[in-house]
Amino acid sequence: MSLLIAIDGPAAAGKGSISRAIAKHFGMAHLDTGLLYRAVGAQVLKGAKPLQAAQHLQAEDLNGPELRSDTVAQAASKVAALPRVRVELVEFQRRFARRTGGAVLDGRDIGTVILPDADVKLFITASAEVRAERRYKEFLDSGVKTTLEQVLTDVIARDARDKSRSAAPLLAAEDAVLIDTSDLSLSAAIAQAIAAVEKDHPHEKS
Repeated sequence: MSLLIAIDGPAAAGKGSISRAIAKHFGMAHLDTGLLYRAVGAQVLKGAKPLQAAQHLQAEDLNGPELRSDTVAQAASKVAALPRVRVELVEFQRRFARRTGGAVLDGRDIGTVILPDADVKLFITASAEVRAERRYKEFLDSGVKTTLEQVLTDVIARDARDKSRSAAPLLAAEDAVLIDTSDLSLSAAIAQAIAAVEKDHPHEKS
């Protein structure tokens, strides 16, 4: 398959799991673009300047286990609001998308900014309450001490920050297929996403 698939959505909506499943199903490369901003955020937490961290980002910086922490996630959301940081990371993402064989990129501005001409655009969402419950369970499983109320507060705050930033705010592309996972199992959400791809490109089935 040589398609470019753009998948956007807020935190904990399931877009990462769905994106990885789509990439595996169709045999395509996958890039979680949120890791770019998490990697920059992690460097900022260590004392680096946001722009310098973005300029010197290396592929190996995307593999650290600390990138999945909530502290890094909050830092990532803040650096993602900086226009010059976003400019530095845009070309990284577009280079990845140009690879032979197509690619699946997930993030918050893939279909609107990074790949506005993507062959398929999906917007994965869920209610703030459902997303907070999912994230809370992840924290419990990993031994992180927090409360559901605090996680919900953080989710709502991040949504507001992502939607209101001047540089590439979080929103669905006009031609994106909307998938609300609030009441869907992961397998059902994946099946719906794969069906959306195959509906527009019936000759690209795996």
